[in-house]
Amino acid sequence: MKQYEVNFDGLVGPTHNYGGLSFGNVASSNNAQAVSNPKEAAKQGLTKMKALADMGMQQGVLAPQERPNVHALRRIGFTGADADVLQKAAKQAPQILQSVCSASSMWTANAATVSPGADTADGKVHFTPANLTNKFHRSLEPLVTGRILKGTFQDSKYFQHHMHLPDNDHFGDEGAANHTRLCADYGRSGVELFVYGKEAFDQSKPAPQKYPARQTLEASQAVARLHGLSDENTVYLQQNPDVIDAGVFHNDVISVGNQNVLFYHEKAFLETEAKLAEIREKFNGDELHFIKVNESDVTVQEAVKTYLFNTQLLTLPSGEMVIIAPTECQESDSVNTYLQKLVTLNTPIKQVKFFDVKQSMRNGGGPACLRLRVALTEDELAAVNQHTLINDEVFTRLNNWVDKHYRDQLSVADLADPQLLIESRTALDELTQILKIGSVYTFQQG
Repeated sequence: MKQYEVNFDGLVGPTHNYGGLSFGNVASSNNAQAVSNPKEAAKQGLTKMKALADMGMQQGVLAPQERPNVHALRRIGFTGADADVLQKAAKQAPQILQSVCSASSMWTANAATVSPGADTADGKVHFTPANLTNKFHRSLEPLVTGRILKGTFQDSKYFQHHMHLPDNDHFGDEGAANHTRLCADYGRSGVELFVYGKEAFDQSKPAPQKYPARQTLEASQAVARLHGLSDENTVYLQQNPDVIDAGVFHNDVISVGNQNVLFYHEKAFLETEAKLAEIREKFNGDELHFIKVNESDVTVQEAVKTYLFNTQLLTLPSGEMVIIAPTECQESDSVNTYLQKLVTLNTPIKQVKFFDVKQSMRNGGGPACLRLRVALTEDELAAVNQHTLINDEVFTRLNNWVDKHYRDQLSVADLADPQLLIESRTALDELTQILKIGSVYTFQQG
């Protein structure tokens, strides 16, 4: 039976803006308050999805969140009609208003952690939405994310959905951005790598000092238990606290894995050699490639600036691996030089393709942030909601939908505009019908 890795990209929402809300994310902070282009951002994302589908990859799409999140504003005491709630929040708590308008669900790597049936005790594909407790604007996402995932992966014969972990910093969970799976092929049992920033219940252990460690060991262990993983196919690695303090807010900003390749910066982890030995011991296959990027070739700062590791590492139908990189990597002398050399080495990586995702990059997320990877068998892929898979028809329909509903420009001052809420809800109501995911939004449920 054929095995696939399907990339489900998050569709950029109508309120895409530069609020600069993510402390520890250098790109997000540097571009705070700039004018965004939601239409261009959504189209850039769709173009990347279509390009991967044209390469022969299986490609899906996940719906964005409802924003502005008026329901969250009501929970914290703002009252009146929707327009009144927005105006009061803009006047009394503008930073909170920016938070409830964030289109951060576009970074679907933070949507959930996914374990394929080849790794789990019951043979089902398991999904646990990330609780994202470290940032208020992202902590608003998990419940709706869970509904969207259930609307996309509906068949309980193949898919098992869990509730997100407790909403507490001790179980801070950032999803697939801190999770990598290595395997000989997608249908064979693999090694699931959980990367964490700190141990929440033991403060004597190493931890960053400047920026927060968003993922805890305890959260990673909880997800592994929920998914029915065994000690034989899990490895827990601690992210180097120094690189977190350098702006590496998620592991996927400093390393990326695919099948039998782990591509990482030499400063990515603590106890690197011991952990690589553990991975090698547990790997169910013959050939395993650890590709280390030295600081002398690409500094941590340049890796963060260009998102060298926040690239998609994919296996094409031909069997060759390709890196999907943002154009910022091409524009950097050191990174571009390294990538051109990499494809000539004796590794499975043979191509680099560059994509313009600047609207996302300016808000702190590259190609890898925009997708959730789901390894599926042929039967499991057939059980996925087919309306969420990208083909020529779906691509055209979604592009037309964006043209119809999205604005060309959006400033932070526009977020209090009641018309923006009406536009967003109208768009999302139509989107759920296009994707056939059901009434996933609170405004649709009364």
